Amino acid sequence: PGHRIMEQYHPLGPVAVITAFNFPSAVFAWNAAIALVCGNPVIFKPSEKAPLAGLSTFKALERAIAQFGDRAPNGLAQIVLGGSDVAEALVDSPQIALVSATGSSRMGRTVGPKVAARFGKRILELGGNNAMVVTPAADLDLAVRAIVFSAVGTAGQRCTTLRRLIVHRDIKQALLDKLLPAYRSLRIGNPLQAGTLVGPLIDRASFEAMQHSIEQAQQQGGQLLVGGQRQLEQTFPQGFYAAPAIVDMPAQTAIVQHETFAPLLYVLSYGELAQAIALNNDVPQGLSSCIFSNDLREVETFLSAAGSDCGMANVNIGPSGAEIGGAFGGEKETGGDRESGSDAWKQYMRRTTNTINYSRELPLAQGIQFE
Repeated sequence: PGHRIMEQYHPLGPVAVITAFNFPSAVFAWNAAIALVCGNPVIFKPSEKAPLAGLSTFKALERAIAQFGDRAPNGLAQIVLGGSDVAEALVDSPQIALVSATGSSRMGRTVGPKVAARFGKRILELGGNNAMVVTPAADLDLAVRAIVFSAVGTAGQRCTTLRRLIVHRDIKQALLDKLLPAYRSLRIGNPLQAGTLVGPLIDRASFEAMQHSIEQAQQQGGQLLVGGQRQLEQTFPQGFYAAPAIVDMPAQTAIVQHETFAPLLYVLSYGELAQAIALNNDVPQGLSSCIFSNDLREVETFLSAAGSDCGMANVNIGPSGAEIGGAFGGEKETGGDRESGSDAWKQYMRRTTNTINYSRELPLAQGIQFE
């Protein structure tokens, strides 16, 4: 009696936001929004592959601060451009209280231990090898729309891109009969033009990685059903446009378990739902997943503790339909952290516990008495 206990949240300190090329605006914005609301300054390090997009986004924030933040201190938000050496300086600096880094699992293996070694805080949003399970109880027309959008949107360069299609063997051919014509009709070209559905890969290395993965898949028993070749080389000699590819695989081989950041979709078949869930979970990454089914038991099983082991599990919508209002992020090699949703703001703050004695007595623990 005579005591009160409470918890307080205080600003954490400088937050470094290191982003990837594929979402050069959104990832910084949703980190910066929470960090600033929590009272922290922000340092933005955009990908060296997208510096102009990073600068444009940062200029928008500067305009907002100038218009609405009349009491904002100088340097509340800053931007640094450069390569991995700049990112390493932020990761290693003890003055950076929180590092939020988006990129590959390989990058996360470097960032995570370095931040932990100096007892800093980190938010990692890393690779995804996302799957869709299509059951006999699915609406196939709805599934086809979701597959095409999720697998080829942003030329397959989303962390939530659909990369594995796990289809019940009884409906596999029926689904492919709808899916392959849709792929062949995709309009590939300049993404600034209306009607274009597939733009370029980020660079030559991405295109070559896609070609290597297709070759590996074929060597591991896969059959290339459509796509894979370079497009518009004469029109855009400096751009690497690729026809989205589908490879039918006899099993979830090593190349299927590897994330290729390109519009490359592997098709696998299953017999029982437990087998489909096992295939969904049998990859190192654990970002997003989904099931297409109108069977309540199948849906609830997929969402249960015995179902998908990913940070996001959707029903009758593709894996790339993530709503940023929810907790965005994944498990396993995806990093285990969340960049938004529910209590994500707590990561950007320092917590203290306060015990307040408003009595005139000081009772001691364990019954100790001072006479």
